[in-house]
Amino acid sequence: MIPFIVGCALFMQMLDSTVVATALPAMAVSLGSSVVRMNVAITSYLLAVAVFVPISGWAADRFGAKRVFIAAILLFTLSSIACAASQSIAQLVVSRVVQGLAGAMMVPVGRIILLRKIPKTELLKAMAFLSLPALLGPIIGPPLGGFLVTYASWHWIFLINIPVGILGIGLIMYYIKDDYPVTAPRLDWIGFILSAVSLAALVSGFEAMGHQSMSWSELSILVGVGLACGLLYIWHAKRVDYPIIDLSLLRTPTFAISTLGGNLCRFGVGASPFLLAILLQVGFGLSPFSAGMITFTSAVGAMIMKFVASPIIQRFGFKRVLVVNALLTAVFIALCGLFRADTPIWIMAAILVIGGFFRSLQFTAVNTLTYADLGSKDMSRASSFAAMAQQLGISLGVACAAVTLNLSMSLRGGSELALVDIIWGFVAIGLITAASAISFSRLPVDAGDHLNKNQRPR
Repeated sequence: MIPFIVGCALFMQMLDSTVVATALPAMAVSLGSSVVRMNVAITSYLLAVAVFVPISGWAADRFGAKRVFIAAILLFTLSSIACAASQSIAQLVVSRVVQGLAGAMMVPVGRIILLRKIPKTELLKAMAFLSLPALLGPIIGPPLGGFLVTYASWHWIFLINIPVGILGIGLIMYYIKDDYPVTAPRLDWIGFILSAVSLAALVSGFEAMGHQSMSWSELSILVGVGLACGLLYIWHAKRVDYPIIDLSLLRTPTFAISTLGGNLCRFGVGASPFLLAILLQVGFGLSPFSAGMITFTSAVGAMIMKFVASPIIQRFGFKRVLVVNALLTAVFIALCGLFRADTPIWIMAAILVIGGFFRSLQFTAVNTLTYADLGSKDMSRASSFAAMAQQLGISLGVACAAVTLNLSMSLRGGSELALVDIIWGFVAIGLITAASAISFSRLPVDAGDHLNKNQRPR
């Protein structure tokens, strides 16, 4: 039951993110903002997760993983109510930041529980099964969010987290045994502050490029502060015994390569729902519900892949799957830029299903290989590190898409979004995803083979 219970937490996150992406145009009208500017509703959440997720491993060791897991789900549910009650962008951003704090504890701590219980020979199957409940989020999210926005109001997209949160807490209390806090070192407050300022400044600065809300001088100062704090953190981490973000984990090749390559792939996770919502609703004039019924098909492909991911990886090996599949994933992201208002729905659905199929295979392989060569004592720190990097990659994907849209508008001298701007957005994200193949090509040929009970055929 542990993969399923942790999957409930992933379900809440994925449902929330896909629903918000579908509802952005309606939220922009309600709150008096532009569609591109409203991507702050996504990036503020993802930024908060990236900032606070480094302390998740320490919190699990200090207070007990089960306690932290329950508290995180409860806070996520309460902050969802606050999001629904927001009357301005500022209020929404504050509520989303609190929601991000809860998400920073929720999924990584749940993954820590799983990694501590599952033998490595079962890790591939567990990771594939773990995502099954989470994939219901993207399947249900777009059509449900579109339905609520079209026939009710956008406020209801946050209130649907309430029953999921109650179910998750009930399952944890019933199925997961109480754990006891282990001896944890004191929290690295200096490292936490430096990493938080660095991540907040860099991602905020990149996001600001997307909607041009800052002058270049202000932007330069913000990015400069982020880079300076990042360098100071690297200096600090080498001089303390227990840094908040353990950079020594990058000495493990599979962890380092999977983290870098996986994050380049996750640009598409953040950017694709954002771009598709704009393309279908703003570009084609579809209702949120109609757009959601089209975009949910990508999650259907992802669901299908979960039943065949393990045999494929066992047959061809992690390296070959990750390199080839990264290119296939990139192609199907870029193909979305070819959609037109008169493109048959079945063609759009087919491209999204196949793209979701390959994307699901990619993340099953990446999420498993990340922990392949780490010991049990490293799991808390590795889960925090990986989760922080993952959310950073997703948030930068949204910001990168927004930057591309605005650059395209500026280059053609336009003041309103046009179809060509969205096309360039998909092309840019596709190219970034394809670049991950370079990172994965550095893996050893036999990377991850020891995770299989039976060695793959040579």
